[in-house]
Amino acid sequence: MNLLASLLVYALPLIAVAGLYGFLRRRSSNRAAAIYREAHDAGLIEPPSLHPVVDPALCCGSAACVSACPEGNVIGIIRGKAQLIDPTLCIGHGACAAACPTGAIALVFGTKARGVELPLVSPEFETSVPGIFVAGELGGMGLIRNAVNQGQQAVHAIHRLRTKGSNGALDLLIVGAGPAGLSASLAAKSLGMSFATIEQEKMGGTIAHYPRGKVVMTKPAILPIVGATRFSEITKEGLLDFWSGAIHQAGLTIKYGERLQAVRTVSDIFEVETSAGLHRARSVLLTIGRRGTPRKLGIPGEDLSKVVYRLEAPEQFDMKHVLVVGGGDSALEAAASLAEETSAVVTLSYRGQAFQRARRRNRERIEQAVRDHRLQVLLSSNVLEITPKMAKIDTGNDHRMIENDAVVVCAGGVLPTSLLRDIGVTVVTKYGEP
Repeated sequence: MNLLASLLVYALPLIAVAGLYGFLRRRSSNRAAAIYREAHDAGLIEPPSLHPVVDPALCCGSAACVSACPEGNVIGIIRGKAQLIDPTLCIGHGACAAACPTGAIALVFGTKARGVELPLVSPEFETSVPGIFVAGELGGMGLIRNAVNQGQQAVHAIHRLRTKGSNGALDLLIVGAGPAGLSASLAAKSLGMSFATIEQEKMGGTIAHYPRGKVVMTKPAILPIVGATRFSEITKEGLLDFWSGAIHQAGLTIKYGERLQAVRTVSDIFEVETSAGLHRARSVLLTIGRRGTPRKLGIPGEDLSKVVYRLEAPEQFDMKHVLVVGGGDSALEAAASLAEETSAVVTLSYRGQAFQRARRRNRERIEQAVRDHRLQVLLSSNVLEITPKMAKIDTGNDHRMIENDAVVVCAGGVLPTSLLRDIGVTVVTKYGEP
């Protein structure tokens, strides 16, 4: 009897711990499954770039990958095995693969259902066209820290492999002033190269168009001239302020508002035609984003100054009549932010019958704004024309003219694949490959 009592003293706590562990595992699995179903129902099942794939035969369900991912709700454990539960949130930093104790996770581009087009580059970041290099997001590296590292690594390779410019030609032309382009510019400056950096929009590239307050970098990096960054986590605004300080400290000159149009080879020099003129350089480094140029509607009046392609500061549209065009998350976020944060009269126009490819949270924000009479939604509609004071919309039943002071077009971007092919760069499509 004493033996039985002794066994119970030790066994009961173990049983309780095992029961609690099992309960927590089931709850975590159910939560991950719910996130997966929501993403799947919304059609958000394709990761944007580099992402993990899990071999279930090797996965032990330790959840080390879940703990390692700083993005949250990207990977989860369902029925004892890891899988992507919200693929569109993955930015490809690879922390999950590094943390996996059994080597069950590989990092790949694209999926079997949807390929990802990427320029073919060498380990030195050189494309199939000698002298044309690619770094950062265009090459599939969306993570800021990776882009920063690639930018400077590419410039060091160019400095080592390529001869200098001559007869008035630059050693290097850098296209893009996002993380990779700015890092590359600092590296070129530190190496004493003759170079120029152009950017079609503003400093920061894609980052400049992220939502306010978004945490965009979670690990520090080391930059030429500037040195090690001193933050472990930083928002969009903080990072842009940091970059501005780095540009000032290094004495960099960035040519903003200058769009790349064509690249031609003349003898051993590249002639790069831009919206501002012509550059001649011995080498060209492309650090442009994958979203490329914003997709336009192709309608009369779209060239008016009141038409923009991203919403950055909702308050600038306070008390105005604003038309938002699009049905994805960016369009819904823009319309909801305007309705929630300003006194604007907001109309959201989308050609589809429902917002099927948007996250539930954004759909709920739109529904609440409609209930609060802060937002008008026009589904199955198309914008036909924009005038200085009005917008003409085909609603399917009639053509409606609405008062309008500003138009925010959120129709995605045009990938720069055609530009790369025009230059002569080989582009490959990867279907779930490293």
